[in-house]
Amino acid sequence: MSQIAHHPKSFPLSATPGPLPDIAQRGWRLLDDDLAYPLAVLRRSALMHNLRWMQDFADRKGVRFAPHGKTTMSPELFALQISAGAWGLTFATVFQLSVGVVAGVRRAIIANQVLGAADLAGLQHLLRQHPDLRVWFLVDSLAQLRLIEQWAAAQTRFEPFDVLLEMGIAGQRTGCRSLDEALVLAQALAASPAVRLGGVECYEGHAAVCDPALDPVQVSDLVRRVLDVARACDANGWFAPGEIVLSAGGSAVFDLVLPLLQAQGLSQPVCGVLRSGCYLAHDHEHYHHYLRLVEQREGLLDSLLPALEVWAMVQSVPEPGLALLSCGKRDISYDLALPTVQWHAPPHVRRLQDARSPPPDWRITALNDQHAYLRFDPASRVPAVGDRVALGLSHPCTTFDKWRWMPLVEDDGAVSGAIHTCF
Repeated sequence: MSQIAHHPKSFPLSATPGPLPDIAQRGWRLLDDDLAYPLAVLRRSALMHNLRWMQDFADRKGVRFAPHGKTTMSPELFALQISAGAWGLTFATVFQLSVGVVAGVRRAIIANQVLGAADLAGLQHLLRQHPDLRVWFLVDSLAQLRLIEQWAAAQTRFEPFDVLLEMGIAGQRTGCRSLDEALVLAQALAASPAVRLGGVECYEGHAAVCDPALDPVQVSDLVRRVLDVARACDANGWFAPGEIVLSAGGSAVFDLVLPLLQAQGLSQPVCGVLRSGCYLAHDHEHYHHYLRLVEQREGLLDSLLPALEVWAMVQSVPEPGLALLSCGKRDISYDLALPTVQWHAPPHVRRLQDARSPPPDWRITALNDQHAYLRFDPASRVPAVGDRVALGLSHPCTTFDKWRWMPLVEDDGAVSGAIHTCF
């Protein structure tokens, strides 16, 4: 059973650490100030809504779902995703995979290149320890394949690794840049005793710019190139026996890769795997804007909800128009955009549903390590020392990694559980 074994950030120093499931019995409430600020919280109702919504989307589209575990690195959330129907989970490193395996993951994609000796040995160890575990990782170069083969040749006992050939985008992240390059690699993978070529993969996020005219064109071009590689590999008999894995993954334009994941006409059955990760917590800005375009393309009235917030206190109002909040770069993401003010709760407000929306002029203009700069019009509503402020965010990945635990909060503010993270 998962436990809080010490006093992580924002866990009360006066409280005895213990099992996460027991958190609900402590009677804590968010706006009773039982927990120290700043405090990252997950709204349970939004979290569960997102969990069901995304799995239902994949099921309706006839594709498998392997959400990206690097977003949360939380065993409790991994277990929820598996129980909701996920085909497997995705990770970026062998270490992350090891956390998932302990949580019960038995089908996984490492959406990254694996090539170091320690990682190859670690992956082989996990596969031997868990005979029911199936893992695919990415290969995008002959140089990487040679390193895998050299490592395998030095082993006294060895089982070939399952791999996916990665297609990429010029000027962006990993992946083969051309059809010719990909086919040379695919032929070498098919002939190698160290690996089994299971399919083709891409990451479409770098093809999108949140433009309703450009995104479908650019993502469709990537999808077409991946399908060209898959069809050529199939025609040449380079795929290992069994289902052909075709996979794409991101949280911004996940609808635009469906033609890849639903591909037909290959000689073996296709296993189309979607790998969205940020959907579970969603956000208030970056993915929110992309999701509005998904809703338009799909004809949806509503979809994902922001589940993750960071609450802070107003600790100083040193001059008119400026308040300092007890939340900084060590508490909330800032890599894609600065936080936004979502809720305002003066000290007399005790019920979460009574928190007020902030005036439109309230905005965060800068972050230090431990402070957020809240600017406001002194002629409108003015924050006071001791007020509580909820901050929304962009990119939940880089907020989760700043916390070792997060309480689950009901819509009335009651703390009904908790999760822990393993970064």
